[in-house]
Amino acid sequence: MPDSGKLPSVYIPHGGGPWNVMEDDFGPDSGYAGLRRYLEALGQAYRTRAKALLVVSAHWEEPRPTVHFGAKPGMLYDYGGFPDFTYSLTWPSPGSPELAARVAELLGQAGFATAREEKRGYDHGTFVPMMVAFPEASLPVAQLSLVSGLDPETHFRMGQALEPLRSEGVLIVCSGMSYHNMRGFMSGDPRVEETSRVFDAWLSRTVALADPEARHKALVDWKKAPGALECHPRSEHLVPLFVAAGAGGSDPGRQDYSGRLLGVAVSSHVFGAA
Repeated sequence: MPDSGKLPSVYIPHGGGPWNVMEDDFGPDSGYAGLRRYLEALGQAYRTRAKALLVVSAHWEEPRPTVHFGAKPGMLYDYGGFPDFTYSLTWPSPGSPELAARVAELLGQAGFATAREEKRGYDHGTFVPMMVAFPEASLPVAQLSLVSGLDPETHFRMGQALEPLRSEGVLIVCSGMSYHNMRGFMSGDPRVEETSRVFDAWLSRTVALADPEARHKALVDWKKAPGALECHPRSEHLVPLFVAAGAGGSDPGRQDYSGRLLGVAVSSHVFGAA
């Protein structure tokens, strides 16, 4: 059973662009109402339990694991074609140089050569879902990049190195999308939706495998899953899941949210929930 003294690591879908302020534009059938409810519940569950957040976003890749040390991160509006007001959104959660140092320490102890960064703002993979989950913007945040090349094993090992943070009051939030093929979203093609459902079902079964070694192997070999490459022609939105799974240690995962978003199946997964 998971240790109730630990916080979990979570893999969440962050949605498309600044959806959190544009739900009406996406339409009532977009599925964003369900995602909003899930993220609000996530914040409700952990805003008083967590001392800090470590966020790993699909929208930050570097040649080596890079940790953001800035005390007052700005905003990075890494989307295009949206109304002017979406480029003035704010989520002023403070940075946490102390947590950043701990992240770098743990990764270094695991053999990773890390880099330090202080200027990068919160990208939309971070600030959009966190504005919904933690609108009070009071928890300190450290950010960690993905590694170029998107090797699954590398990211799994990064997560394993970070597992101790779960016993130190840190909620590890890995932000991506369990489906991310831009041609598939809102296509209206029933084959696309079916493929997304098949892959999503595989993902939910796999994260829940009780044997840690079997779970590890299956996730790292994700390209063998049914519909895998159709759902992820490039894997940057799936790779944060490997960090979350690695940080889960021996704790199995479980599907924490399942919904239909922009015409495809999406889900979130939590590792080590009490």
